[in-house]
Amino acid sequence: MSKHDISRRSFLKLLGGGALGTAAVMTGCKSKTETKAVSEYAKQVEPPTDKMTFRTNPFNGDKVSLLGYGMMRLPSKTENQDDYDQDMINQQVDYAIAHGVNYFDTSPVYCQGKSEACTGIALSRHKRSEYFVATKLSNFNPTLQTREASIGMYHNSLKQLQVDYIDYYLLHSVGGSIDEFNRRYVDNGIMDFLMAERKAGRIRNLGFSFHGLKTVFDEILAMHDKYHWDFCQIELNYLDWNFANEISKNNVDASYLYAELQKRGIPSVIMEPLLGGRLANLPQFLATDLKRRAPERSVASWAFRYAGTPEGVLTVLSGMTYMEHLKDNLLSYSPLVPLTKGEQHFLDKDVAERIVGLKNIPCNDCKYCMPCPYGIDIPAIFIHYNKCKNEGMLPTDRGDANYRKLRRQYLIGLDRAVPRMRQADHCIQCGQCEPHCPQSIRIPRELNSISQYVEALKQDTLTRSKD
Repeated sequence: MSKHDISRRSFLKLLGGGALGTAAVMTGCKSKTETKAVSEYAKQVEPPTDKMTFRTNPFNGDKVSLLGYGMMRLPSKTENQDDYDQDMINQQVDYAIAHGVNYFDTSPVYCQGKSEACTGIALSRHKRSEYFVATKLSNFNPTLQTREASIGMYHNSLKQLQVDYIDYYLLHSVGGSIDEFNRRYVDNGIMDFLMAERKAGRIRNLGFSFHGLKTVFDEILAMHDKYHWDFCQIELNYLDWNFANEISKNNVDASYLYAELQKRGIPSVIMEPLLGGRLANLPQFLATDLKRRAPERSVASWAFRYAGTPEGVLTVLSGMTYMEHLKDNLLSYSPLVPLTKGEQHFLDKDVAERIVGLKNIPCNDCKYCMPCPYGIDIPAIFIHYNKCKNEGMLPTDRGDANYRKLRRQYLIGLDRAVPRMRQADHCIQCGQCEPHCPQSIRIPRELNSISQYVEALKQDTLTRSKD
């Protein structure tokens, strides 16, 4: 596909970053991003089939591909993101396995509850020995926290995945409070059940994914002697390494999480290496710095090399919606070229510190806040705002020379990215979304702030800058 022969839908695929890339196209804040993305992927070469970097699980000797396939953002047949394209999912899974990927991560709640079934269909076409499958006990809803309901969810995962054992099973997204952890997994006897399943061989590795408070992480990790955690899934990237706690007081720096796991010899599985695409779609001035240092590498590849460099990392998960994402990530790990100390310092200081200075809403488009009972498209609203802000396309004061142009672009772009009935002004501040946010965003407050900002733009009364 040449740069002169590309459809709108093909371009959306090439842009990368999942919904973040799509939102960028639809906002009107797009020209530099479009040019960069098309140029970058037009030069993409085929990754080798025999160069994947593997890491060894110290507990059982599993040889796990450093690139793991996150089945959270699956390709769809149409603009309706819930209309999943099973043929394309099969094709991408086949391509991944042919190029060395053998770790596939899903959950009962991903993709509106359809991810496990889609993953099971794709993987069941391969020999069971060719892949490791990971899924989760995602009993967030109180009605699912009874012993019977939680065990039912576990058995349904086996059924949907079409397997008789699960290689890596996780307690999903713990860290809000120790009381919540006990309610979901201890008081109902589920931990005893899962340990028995591990002993019987139907769970090969038992661990947990973490988002939340340092005190809760420390307490759960201290249970290692009792439960013997085989692995732990943490958020690690060059922004969260030193600044997760600065961005949100309810999050923990990845440097601390990783170090504590290393002390106990527990392998780390990495999620959000790109922060939902944010580190693949950097503001132009930061992307230019990265391309100047390595013109042949994609912007995303820097984040993947950062996440994969620590030796205690077992695999790095990526939600690869399109084949172009998969190929680019394969190039980063086939084989991995570890970061030099100079490159790590550059990302930690020159890049991460400047991203923190932007003071964006830290939304990763994970959609844990969705569906909103009142139809608000929370991630799309935040993505549109951040993208325009990062590209210098955010109208800030009606006295600015380019205010009229930016005002028109923002409002038209918002209507294209988010239907009017799903915009922030329809939020009733019920707060149902906020407890589910891994980034601890005060979602109702942010939506109210954006609603007021948009109303000021519509009424043409904006008279002072907006952070």
